[in-house]
Amino acid sequence: MIMSTTSQLEGKKIEQYLGVVVGEAVMGTNVFKDIFASVRDIVGGRSGSYEDELTKARKIGFQELEEEAHSIGANAVIGIDIDYEVVGSGGSMLMVSISGTAVRYSDK
Repeated sequence: MIMSTTSQLEGKKIEQYLGVVVGEAVMGTNVFKDIFASVRDIVGGRSGSYEDELTKARKIGFQELEEEAHSIGANAVIGIDIDYEVVGSGGSMLMVSISGTAVRYSDK
């Protein structure tokens, strides 16, 4: 399935707009990751544990987006927007929300 942040697909004709589709993932962090991330804030550097959680959440979000689009007969999702949020008490959860427009296209 083609997934794009653009509103058009070069060389393709969009035949039908099927509606907005969404994929979301909320990943909890744990106390050990928080401790190590705090140390990274003080001494500098990247927080690999948080980056790993964001990567997992993004992959899950895209998988859900594709599954929802496929279930309504789409063969592409255009206009994709990715949002990252910190939620939960004390920012203990990472949320990724991905939305776009499900479409059916054909080759021109």
